[in-house]
Amino acid sequence: MSSTAPARLQNLWDDAKAAGMSEPERLVYRSNILGSDKRVTNYGGGNTSSKIFQKDPLSGQDVEVLWVKGSGGDSASIKLDGFATLYMDKLRALKGLYRGLAHEDEMVGYLPHATFNLNPRAASIDTPLHAYVPHAFVDHMHPDAIIAIAASRDSKALTQEIFGDEIGWLPWKRPGFELGLWLEKFCLDNPGAKGVILESHGLFTWGDTPRECYEQTINTINKAIAWFEVKTAGKPAFGGQAVAPLPAEERRAIAARLMPKIRGLISNEFKMLGHFDDSAAVLEFVGSRDLRPLAALGTSCPDHFLRTKIRPLVIEFDPTKPDIDAVVAGLEQATADYRADYAGYYNRCKHPDSPAIRDANAVVYLMPGVGMFTFAKDKATARISGEFYVNAINVMRGSSAVSTYQGLPEQEAFDIEYWLLEEAKLLRMPKPKSLAGHIALVTGGAGGIGKATAVRLLREGACVVLADIDEAALASASEELGKAFGKDVVRPVNLNVTSEAAVISGFAHTAVEFGGIDILVSNAGLASSAPIEETTLELWNKNMDILSTGYFLVSREAFRMFRAQKIGGNVVFVASKNGLAASPNAAAYCTAKAAEIHLARCLALEGAAEQIRVNVVNPDAVLRGSKIWAGEWLEQRASTYKTDKEGLEEMYRQRSMLKLSVFPEDIAEAIYFFASDMSAKSTGNIINVDAGNAQSFTR
Repeated sequence: MSSTAPARLQNLWDDAKAAGMSEPERLVYRSNILGSDKRVTNYGGGNTSSKIFQKDPLSGQDVEVLWVKGSGGDSASIKLDGFATLYMDKLRALKGLYRGLAHEDEMVGYLPHATFNLNPRAASIDTPLHAYVPHAFVDHMHPDAIIAIAASRDSKALTQEIFGDEIGWLPWKRPGFELGLWLEKFCLDNPGAKGVILESHGLFTWGDTPRECYEQTINTINKAIAWFEVKTAGKPAFGGQAVAPLPAEERRAIAARLMPKIRGLISNEFKMLGHFDDSAAVLEFVGSRDLRPLAALGTSCPDHFLRTKIRPLVIEFDPTKPDIDAVVAGLEQATADYRADYAGYYNRCKHPDSPAIRDANAVVYLMPGVGMFTFAKDKATARISGEFYVNAINVMRGSSAVSTYQGLPEQEAFDIEYWLLEEAKLLRMPKPKSLAGHIALVTGGAGGIGKATAVRLLREGACVVLADIDEAALASASEELGKAFGKDVVRPVNLNVTSEAAVISGFAHTAVEFGGIDILVSNAGLASSAPIEETTLELWNKNMDILSTGYFLVSREAFRMFRAQKIGGNVVFVASKNGLAASPNAAAYCTAKAAEIHLARCLALEGAAEQIRVNVVNPDAVLRGSKIWAGEWLEQRASTYKTDKEGLEEMYRQRSMLKLSVFPEDIAEAIYFFASDMSAKSTGNIINVDAGNAQSFTR
């Protein structure tokens, strides 16, 4: 038996919790505990329903209402507002309007007419499947162990062998009104059945109480898991191991090298974000003898291939002779071949009214000895696509061990992928934000300007790596922004910009976590103040190390990654008014900042031909929220200007031409301008954000 064989599912139902709930609340509870385990259903997959008697707001009479998971919801996190509510009598009346299979899709247009209590949640295509099952409580899940049966060539016989007459079987049928009628007929013809397996799709179970329904789902899955444990005992998974996985550190190093290259090759229409998975299940599959024939068959469950495309791209690689240069050199041809193959699939299967071909690049990339890369338009989808393919791996493991695994027929897969109803759902998606698909690394990311910049970029849809030398501040900032924007889009990395090794490692971490980089905000800083005769060599070198050498090191690494991707790039230096206009008693700081500004000019010249833009934001007197004003520097500057701490901010405000204070958010706004397409035709430029200082005018 494979070392990755699943343990039994736990029964999570708690009568004490459920007792005080309303019937709709029990539906939420049932959905959440089912969705909490990815072996039961994938993210966004499956659905649950309850038929509940409620008072009609118009007639005041009790009516039967179908509560069913709405379109696009996720079982694990769904709340009451995630469910559509529909009158059951109106849903039953729809049968009289049904004109047959050729007109099936038009039935979706009638569902809004059955809405109960003006609920704005759109009903999903699976609504008829739940409505016409003549039981009050229904679960439809996509468990790995069940789909392993459903995707087997001997699916019907295996279902009978495992479950007898308790669980029935229906042949493949695309979800919709017709399948709802099939389910109804099955239930009426088999009144003793407690569920049904849908070929290449999933599991329906039901009960007379929410708990009975939930436990029937769990028990059915556990019965399948137990059966597989017996049948697969002693059998090597996927034909046995062909190659062993490389050590973890080597796997990540290869991922860091390959992911930016892949990202550049597939970001021709929009920038893609990546995810790396080298879990035990993935390594077992990519290192197996049957990797290539099984991968070529594609996935079976519609929920799988809608997320992963019909099949993955296998990167040819021998971990016993790890020639990464050869792999990198072959990626362009491999991705081009995949696009050509996908275009062939589209042209073979398209209908006269099919939507235009979508992005033809692979979503899933499998590499023997290394793991799996997945790419999508946003980080969450890239991660979730990987999770779906892990589910597909589990399915293939089970099916191929007890029968012959089979994917959906190509035409059926196409008809799901390019379903006009699916296209309509895609067209309803909100317009992407201005930095969607972009990856930013912000040095000094835990400080005032750095964190404000991260917030600004995250608000516009970017993924952000916070890089800082202050571990405590970094952990706090990462947690804060992760809660605000989601953990998928924020990563911390402890980074000393003066260490070449640390900088290289930080960028490799960025590549593995997100796939590459688009925006470098070089913001790491310090402040120092001393008359020239009191400026020690140590103080001078510290300024030069952080503000000049540090900016060189992070820029060099960013340029390397930009050039690997070949999709342009964006560097924004946070310099200072002091780089243009000298201040007394700050020779080391001012000189280092001037070097920083000139470095930006040099890099703008080097990068322009490859659409790599380099610009500078010059702040001045950013007191509030800035770490450099928290200690000695504040005292030193107050002493220089012969004022106290309280008077320093007012002094700076009055010194400015506009008589305004400058805040971290003001600097972040200028950085966003340079990082976004609003400044697409600007490079080598400087924006002063200093409330006006004639000495620092650039011209």
